[in-house]
Amino acid sequence: MNIEEFRDYCLSLPFTSESFPFDETSLVFKVGNKMFALTDLEEPFWINLKCDPEKAIELRERFPSVRPGFHMNKKHWNTIEVDGSVPDSLLRQWTKESYELVIKGMTRKERAQLEVEQ
Repeated sequence: MNIEEFRDYCLSLPFTSESFPFDETSLVFKVGNKMFALTDLEEPFWINLKCDPEKAIELRERFPSVRPGFHMNKKHWNTIEVDGSVPDSLLRQWTKESYELVIKGMTRKERAQLEVEQ
């Protein structure tokens, strides 16, 4: 997976937006106003994704390219170096799980707001 494919996948998820809130190279993907993915346009290619805390530990033990979230809450976020060691299908699955975790954490009002903004 390259950064363009990752971007296309993120934007294919309903109610997703992209922005550069931190600087001109840190690309953030949000559902509503909540971040579910972060990457940098500069090399090397890495992704920060939200993750269930127990699963986050399991993934870090299983994949050397998965580490605690860089500049993020290390309990809830993983940083994945996209170096080919993790199959693209897993990267998409983890991205979707991050997206779903964020939606699950929203209030009923926030979720309803997404439906209205469509």
